[in-house]
Amino acid sequence: QVQLVESGGGLVQPGGSLRLSCAASESIFSIDSVGWYRQAPGKQRELVASITRGGRTNYADSAKGRFAISRDNAKNTVYLQMNSLKPEDTAVYYCNAERYLRVYWGQGTQVAVSS
Repeated sequence: QVQLVESGGGLVQPGGSLRLSCAASESIFSIDSVGWYRQAPGKQRELVASITRGGRTNYADSAKGRFAISRDNAKNTVYLQMNSLKPEDTAVYYCNAERYLRVYWGQGTQVAVSS
């Protein structure tokens, strides 16, 4: 079972930046893909960005040009660098891992963008 722990959320002003971290309990190379999802109040959870074992990345249209997903293999950690944040980016951000057709979720970290 893969355990995921997110960190890095907080309150930031519009236009600001945050970097979220997702620490996995096992080697990133044992995981098929790691993704960042978010869920705003009253809305469905949606994919923000993902990265596969091979390094292929995928972004939601709302994240393209502003967010970047990356990983540190030595630390078994996947990052989400978020720049030019907008109030509509406010949500709980969850880390997701898929391995052998099983899905694992972290507990989430709150991101609030407000002046």
